[in-house]
Amino acid sequence: MIRTLYVCCLAALLVAVPRPGPAAERTPAEAEQVAARVLERAIIIDTHEDTPQMMLDENYDLASPQSPYMVSIPKMRQGHMSGAFFSIWVDVKWPQATVIQRTLDLIDAVDEQVARHSHTLGLATTAEDIERLHREGKIAILMGVEGGHTIANDLRVLDTYYRLGARYMTLTHTANTDWADSSAGKPQANGLTEFGRAVVARMNRLGMMVDLSHVSDQTFYAALAASKAPVIASHSSCRALCNAPRNMTDEMIRALARNGGVIQINFFSAFLDPDYASALKKVQPQIDAAVAAERAAFARKGRQLPWTEEQKIGRRISAGIPAPPLERVADHIDHAVQVGGVDHVGIGSDFDGIESAPERLEDVSKLPALVKELARRGYSEDDLIKILGGNLLRVMRQVEDTAGRMRNN
Repeated sequence: MIRTLYVCCLAALLVAVPRPGPAAERTPAEAEQVAARVLERAIIIDTHEDTPQMMLDENYDLASPQSPYMVSIPKMRQGHMSGAFFSIWVDVKWPQATVIQRTLDLIDAVDEQVARHSHTLGLATTAEDIERLHREGKIAILMGVEGGHTIANDLRVLDTYYRLGARYMTLTHTANTDWADSSAGKPQANGLTEFGRAVVARMNRLGMMVDLSHVSDQTFYAALAASKAPVIASHSSCRALCNAPRNMTDEMIRALARNGGVIQINFFSAFLDPDYASALKKVQPQIDAAVAAERAAFARKGRQLPWTEEQKIGRRISAGIPAPPLERVADHIDHAVQVGGVDHVGIGSDFDGIESAPERLEDVSKLPALVKELARRGYSEDDLIKILGGNLLRVMRQVEDTAGRMRNN
């Protein structure tokens, strides 16, 4: 009896204590060699890229060799990308009557790009699809719906998005839904309402990952308690290093790790570096006023202001703020590994949805520089492969397995 209790306690400790982080630092030459081997072996998956806005609103072709955006097929090839989750995002300010139509149009824009470039891209809906496409030398394209407001309080709409290929949904965006609270809103649901818990249950049953980026802290814990499968934070960084409500506290990271989930580190300068965030806060009222004026001008013409136009305004006004160095992303990865363990950390860049990314990590082509920096810090090849995509693949399989069991019961 005593031996059994000892074994159980030891097992609990092994689960609760994060695995060690990187070992001794490597020389630049050693790091270069390790990074080269990792880039050859790894299935690199970015869980959040906002490029569909450009595809739909500007007829942007992902194959463009002169792309002005952070994501393109040539840049993905340079960055050794194996898979990307394209964000199906509709602004919470979008006319409510057309939110579902806008969501469907964005999904269609992604499908059209995959069909147009089928020699290079393939639509993936499972972990096995990603691995198969990787073996075929293609880039796996996946979709995640960003914001539960897009289902318009109808579980059948959620089912439709799943059937069309969406494999995660972020429960909120920058405003509360009727059933879940956003990190940017005042508490209303105080976690999840009964319908909110039904949404999580339906996602579990479908095999759709529950994404907790953007949600309030209370909603985060309520969703963890409601979910029968591991969850993700598709594009969030560490609040201990940069005190933004969108980032996760150490307690949240540990809770996510106990759940089996993954925090995917965001590359937005304001979520990485407190100095940048402070400088941006000073000019944010100016940005907001300029965006509001431009929105009104578009509305007078019966049009919605495209996100790309908002980005141009934000970049113009914040252009004088120095971006943090690439090392800041590695700092957040280090911290998340130390707190939650190396099995629970990944990357979710937010490329094409952010106005500023770190120096030397300005677009998806620069990912090898981040791999080299992490290799320099002493991460093993196997741990780098986990962070770059292996952990996310594991969560996808667990979510798929949970859905299978629920449907069979």
